[in-house]
Amino acid sequence: MELPGKTQYSHYKIAYHIVWVTKYKKRILSGKIKRSLESILDEICKQKGWKRLSCEVMPEHIHIFLSVPPQCKLSNITKLLKGISSRWLLMKYPKLSTYKGRSKLWPPSYYIGTAGNITAQTIKSYIGKCQNA
Repeated sequence: MELPGKTQYSHYKIAYHIVWVTKYKKRILSGKIKRSLESILDEICKQKGWKRLSCEVMPEHIHIFLSVPPQCKLSNITKLLKGISSRWLLMKYPKLSTYKGRSKLWPPSYYIGTAGNITAQTIKSYIGKCQNA
C-alpha cells in the first residue's frame, strides 16, 4: 500500500474499514439508490480531504475503506459519513423515509477496523532496535 497522505506536520499510513447496515437491515441499497450512495460517499470523502481506498455498497450494508489524517476522530468520521449520506439520500429519494414511519436510514451502530501492511512483531522489533542504538 502506498503512503496515502500527509498533513503539514505528519505523514501517515492509516486505513480504516468501516461497515454499517441499513435500519432494520432493509434491502434498499440497489440500482440508482446504490449508485447515488456511492457518489455521495465519494463526494463526502473529497470534501473532507479523506482518501477513499475502496467502497462496496451491498443491498443492506456498506463497506468503506479509507485513509484519513491522524487528527480525525473515528467516531466523527463515521457520524459524518452516515449523517450526510442519510440526509442527501432522503432528500433525493423521499420514499426511503416511509418504512415504519422512520426518516433514518442507518441505526446508530457501526464497525471500525484498522488495517496496515506490517505486523505487531515488526513494530516491536523496530522499537527494540531503536532502544539498542
